Amino acid sequence: MAGLEVLISGAGIAGPATAFFLAKAGAKVTVVERAPEPRTGGQNVDVRGHGLTIIRRMGLEETVRSKTTHEKGLRFVDARDIARAEFPIDDGQGFTSDIEIMRGDLGLILYEATRDKVQYMFGENVKATSERSEKVEVEFENGSPTRSFDVVIAADGWSSTTRRVAFDSNKTHDSLKDLGQWAAWFRIPHQQSDSDWARWYNAPGKRMILLRPDNARITRASLWVMPSDDQMDKVAKQDVQEQKAYWSELFHDAGWEAKRVVEGMQQAGDFYMQKIAQVSLPRFSSGRTVLVGDAGYCPSPITGMGTTAALVGAYILAGELVQRPKEIGEAFRVYEDRMKPFVKTAQKLAPGAPSMANPQTQWGIQILHCFLGFIAWSGILKWMGPSFNPPATGIELPEYTFA
Repeated sequence: MAGLEVLISGAGIAGPATAFFLAKAGAKVTVVERAPEPRTGGQNVDVRGHGLTIIRRMGLEETVRSKTTHEKGLRFVDARDIARAEFPIDDGQGFTSDIEIMRGDLGLILYEATRDKVQYMFGENVKATSERSEKVEVEFENGSPTRSFDVVIAADGWSSTTRRVAFDSNKTHDSLKDLGQWAAWFRIPHQQSDSDWARWYNAPGKRMILLRPDNARITRASLWVMPSDDQMDKVAKQDVQEQKAYWSELFHDAGWEAKRVVEGMQQAGDFYMQKIAQVSLPRFSSGRTVLVGDAGYCPSPITGMGTTAALVGAYILAGELVQRPKEIGEAFRVYEDRMKPFVKTAQKLAPGAPSMANPQTQWGIQILHCFLGFIAWSGILKWMGPSFNPPATGIELPEYTFA
């Protein structure tokens, strides 16, 4: 393994996690990230099942737990802020996992755990790749010298630039499953009505507001909508102020704490919006370039499985490369064969999701509350299995040696 040169595109979760194991095994790893510094923003993410096992194998469980949001569970509330259904954290099988942590906090922990053994290039991005003589020649976007690597790993999210560059050369195109929903995330000031519980509010018109705690007494807000036209695609190409104006118009009459959330959004410096979609590809590699995390198999935020899938993928990809450093194609094949059953489970949605959870009318919202109230009362969530709540242990996790 020593001497294997690897480029990883993306310093979110999957990238540094893969770098952790490869560097531990002696590979020479470079991580390129378009942001000028480690990203500290983002929403709450879940670490479940095998994801937690991998955090333990990294020796980072104590550090990760010290940064959790301490979210107690999820409440579905009405316009008067009365809880219509309540799902406590319990054993982590429901809406709230055993570990809820801010994406930026987890990313920073992984960065700090790898920075001494991994070269990070911030403010840079992959522009083009070409393969020759069992090497991948990489041209960078912002002026860094062209370099050659044995392996390129795309870990730069569901809209991965590296995937597009490497896979288009072989006429292999993305398969993006649009779930018909858009979301906007941002921080707003904490107030008295906020607690250690996440609150989910539905408004007519397939609109939803979600407020979640973090570990710094700042409230993490998100707005969700299922538009009936393609206007959102146009809005996403506008500047941030125009995007905020559009979302404000959508939610100004939503009721509950919508006014407070919309006003907070106007002042937020971390606002971003995104289409809710899944990535489904026929294969995870092309030549000496391979995909990991959302770049290869984004489950979408509504599954709560994105971070766990990224950690599992990082571990298995690194493990197979360590076992087969001179058989890159075979390492990629085994990685894909191991991951595909897990990805299938991670991407499985609840029946009717996301539409079922976003009713069009007030009457539909009342029916949803009754349904959720029954589930909360009966404890049915635990035995409904993957059709409602995908498990985070969908495969047997291999044992790899990296030292």
